[in-house]
Amino acid sequence: MRRLLSMLLALLCLSFTAQAVTIVHNPVADDKEQLLLDILKLALSKSAPNAKYQPLGEAVNQARALQMIETGKMSVMWAGTTPEYEQKMAPVRIPVLKGLLGHRIFIIRNGDQSKFSTIKNLSDLKRFTAGQGRFWGDTQILQANNIPIATTIKYHNLFPMLEGGRFDYFPRAVHEPWSEVRTYSNLGLKVDDNVLLIYPFAMYYFVSKDDKKLHDLIHKGFEAAIKDGSYDKMFFNHPMVKDALNQGKLKQRTVIRIPNPLMDPATPVNRKEFWLDIDSL
Repeated sequence: MRRLLSMLLALLCLSFTAQAVTIVHNPVADDKEQLLLDILKLALSKSAPNAKYQPLGEAVNQARALQMIETGKMSVMWAGTTPEYEQKMAPVRIPVLKGLLGHRIFIIRNGDQSKFSTIKNLSDLKRFTAGQGRFWGDTQILQANNIPIATTIKYHNLFPMLEGGRFDYFPRAVHEPWSEVRTYSNLGLKVDDNVLLIYPFAMYYFVSKDDKKLHDLIHKGFEAAIKDGSYDKMFFNHPMVKDALNQGKLKQRTVIRIPNPLMDPATPVNRKEFWLDIDSL
């Protein structure tokens, strides 16, 4: 009898993982989002190999995506975590990009490198003002650490504001600043070569609180991809990540670490394999 029950349970588990699921998601807009989708596909290839993927007809912003997750019109979204997102949706608590978004390099004005080369610690950094989007989660992190900031609602305004002296530096995730400086090459900006600001910051896959099945499939598959090395292989060989780590020269920078009070206590900060370790690069 026990053997029969075990066989039935095994068949049920096989049926659960083998059945096809359809993943409705935002269409990808750039290399970073393509990597996020590729990691999701990698994870589900381990736990739901028959999964199908259906992008929306047009991209929606995160506020609209959250609503669509809650109403079942979208299966999954990826976003830097916030208390609101974790309250309204179910996060898969594995940082999708190894906390890369919490590793910040600065865009500064041409001619200001000598000032930023003198920065050795957080007190030195606080002599300068950062530019941020008014409603960004990162803005709250800097504010909580008493780092002076200037804000604007529109992302594109930050570059001319920096050039015009409204603030001193624009902190960007390590994969972002070089392409942005090229895009705004007429403004006389450069990438600082001294400081690396680090704080815990997780980008998660989020699903509906009612969709435990999909949550568990993503989590199980992601854990498997980490264990067998396929996730690290995909992550570190992606051109965006390789370029960021090569150009950033993270180990040669002055590292300033600050806490992130917005991170949920359930954040898996002790799972070292989940996070970028610059000392091992």
